[in-house]
Amino acid sequence: MELTKHGHACVVLRDGDRRLVIDPGVFTDPSALDGAAAVLVTHEHPDHFEPQRLRAAMDADPALEVWTNKSVAAQLEGVGARVHVVGNGDAVAVAGFDVHVHGELHAEIHPEIPRIANIGFLVDGQVFHPGDALTVPDEPVATLLLPMHAPWSRTADLIDYVRAVHADQAFAVHDGLLNDAGLGVVAGLLGQRGPGTPTPFSRLAPGDTAEL
Repeated sequence: MELTKHGHACVVLRDGDRRLVIDPGVFTDPSALDGAAAVLVTHEHPDHFEPQRLRAAMDADPALEVWTNKSVAAQLEGVGARVHVVGNGDAVAVAGFDVHVHGELHAEIHPEIPRIANIGFLVDGQVFHPGDALTVPDEPVATLLLPMHAPWSRTADLIDYVRAVHADQAFAVHDGLLNDAGLGVVAGLLGQRGPGTPTPFSRLAPGDTAEL
């Protein structure tokens, strides 16, 4: 399987001719959706989901389907059975990929800000994208996509999260709001300048690809 970073929270997984897009939001070039077999969306925030852009991709490709939660599906009303609602504990086949769904809620930003629905996706038992949450799946994860920076997170929480998931490797996502200095500081704390985790951590720049 091939993993390509496409800006901020979006990644594309490719296996042969199958191309699975996860969380193509406003910070992602629309071309990430070109040739997609299917799209997974973790939650409704615009850095993960842009409804008009996704509708346009579905109009351009009548075979394109989406798997997501109820709140996102409601914003895609009118496209019929091509939008599939899934939730925590579901296991589904998506364009030939085996997808397990974990988690229910977005991480807390502040006690006075209501939490919204958020689901994470484990693809082929290999790659876990948690969206905006620090969900620990109850099954092994080979590659963790780690939300590197967000209004709801502390680096200390990320270190503990990486330790809890105990994946074979971790790649940064959700890093589009950090400049080069911030990227270096957080990456250092998650890597060789931090307290240590069992999981090697690295960052893919937008457009970079890793073979899994």
